[in-house]
Amino acid sequence: MTAQPAAQRAGAPAQAENIELNFLRDLNPVRLAALEESDRSKFTLFHWKVVVVAGMGFFTDAYDLFAISFAATMLGYVYGEPGPDGTKVLNWKQDLAIKVAAPVGTLFGQLVFGWLADSVGRKRMYGVEMLIILTGTFAQAISGANYAISIVGVLVIWRFIMGIGVGGDYPLSAVIASESAAVHTRGRLMVAVFSSQGWGNFVAVLVSFILVTIFKPHLEGPPDFEQLKHLDYMWRILLGIGCIPAGLGLFFRLTIPETGRFRMDIERNVVGAAAEMKTVRETGEFDDEPAPVVYHVEAPQASWSDFKEYFGKWENGKVLLGTAYSWFSLDLAFYGLNLNSPVIISGIAFGSPTSSASNLGVFDNLRNIAVGNLILSVAGLIPGYYLALYFIDTWGRKPMQYMGFSVLAGLFVIMGFSYNQLTASTSGKDVFILFYCLANLFQNFGPNTTTFLIPGEVFPTRYRSTAHGISAASGKFGAIVTQTAFSKAGKGWFFPHILEIYAFFMLTGLASTYLLPETMGRTLEDLSNESQENFIKVRREGDPEHPPDPAAAENVNRR
Repeated sequence: MTAQPAAQRAGAPAQAENIELNFLRDLNPVRLAALEESDRSKFTLFHWKVVVVAGMGFFTDAYDLFAISFAATMLGYVYGEPGPDGTKVLNWKQDLAIKVAAPVGTLFGQLVFGWLADSVGRKRMYGVEMLIILTGTFAQAISGANYAISIVGVLVIWRFIMGIGVGGDYPLSAVIASESAAVHTRGRLMVAVFSSQGWGNFVAVLVSFILVTIFKPHLEGPPDFEQLKHLDYMWRILLGIGCIPAGLGLFFRLTIPETGRFRMDIERNVVGAAAEMKTVRETGEFDDEPAPVVYHVEAPQASWSDFKEYFGKWENGKVLLGTAYSWFSLDLAFYGLNLNSPVIISGIAFGSPTSSASNLGVFDNLRNIAVGNLILSVAGLIPGYYLALYFIDTWGRKPMQYMGFSVLAGLFVIMGFSYNQLTASTSGKDVFILFYCLANLFQNFGPNTTTFLIPGEVFPTRYRSTAHGISAASGKFGAIVTQTAFSKAGKGWFFPHILEIYAFFMLTGLASTYLLPETMGRTLEDLSNESQENFIKVRREGDPEHPPDPAAAENVNRR
């Protein structure tokens, strides 16, 4: 055997070192090339899968959140106390507790799951939140009272638990959708996911109407034990049906892969992520076992000090302030109207020109509430989402948000200051409902949609879910505030003033929109406000006896 020259042997480690350094340096163009290819990709079967699977979650969320507004009326008939006119209703504290429990849980879920999705992975948490929703929904449907606790107390506990799961769905679905989409279709993909909220609301109202129609023979006539028994069946069926989409969503969420950006920027597995992104895009298939991290590299890492450094810069902090406050101001009105639509419809006796709502029988009152909500959903909620879907990637996010807040401010001024005149006649009530429908339409063709989209686009990968969760939690804080105020003051003479207050907050939403960048047509990396050159840095570690294979570097370069 011929001995190697000493100079050649001495040069071997240096050659291995150069191969390793060149390979690691080459990971930056590998990362950028993979992201660019993803950002320019066509809309594929995989993207449809994301829409369906993530949308199923929002369908379930909306069904569970808004079904309670109708169920609360039935709960009042069964478990409430006689009001001034003799009709049994939940007192304001019970009504508040039932309606606010889920938003409180949602706030916690958005913060916790938002952080967890950035810490342990989008895929690992996707499905956990749906399991919580499924458990909470089923438990509500079979809840009972006893000497130690009332039915309202049991429902409040389970609605809080369900709300935690609902909250987790917001940042997870938003981030998975945004990180999976191409730049030119990202807005439409995210709106398509979010529009399922409108269908969840519609189906909750439709199921309510069907139940009222089916149980009509048992709801007519004076209250008696049989009537109360069937009302008890009705609210349990209404809430329990929410288990069906939750169960389907739980199953299909196991089929969603981890996002390529999480693999690259947080797991720092650039090579494996680049290969997996290409496979998923071309075939829709993925390996449940992630590719091993062949080379450990350095990239910006989430930490409290890094969080403070990033958001401590005004150009970044103002964006988080803008997304959080815009969502807060919007949800004041959105949840104030939608969680209390049965109360508002009953309060103006819509559909009952000859009698006040308090004098209606159980069937007539429930039917009028169901019909009124169907009108609101079909005429306002659903069309608003699809107008947003059509314009989001051509008009832009900021113009839509500006337009929505402006129109809503005007509508709430008209509805508030002319409330007494409008509700004094049958034709006036119809006009009020028209304005109500327009408010629903411009909420969804505007800030209700854009406040969901923008936080999923404007932050770096390591904080994208966390910051979306913070923004969404700010919105739910607004929902809690408005529901607390509405339960005490929204059922009497003060209701018109609540609408006027909503108008003021819509104007403040205009101001917070100014803080936001336009995201249409820009990549997530560009929007992160961080330089992407040399984003991956060299970190020397490993066994010097086993240097990287030059062929591996060549393969990466080919990709």
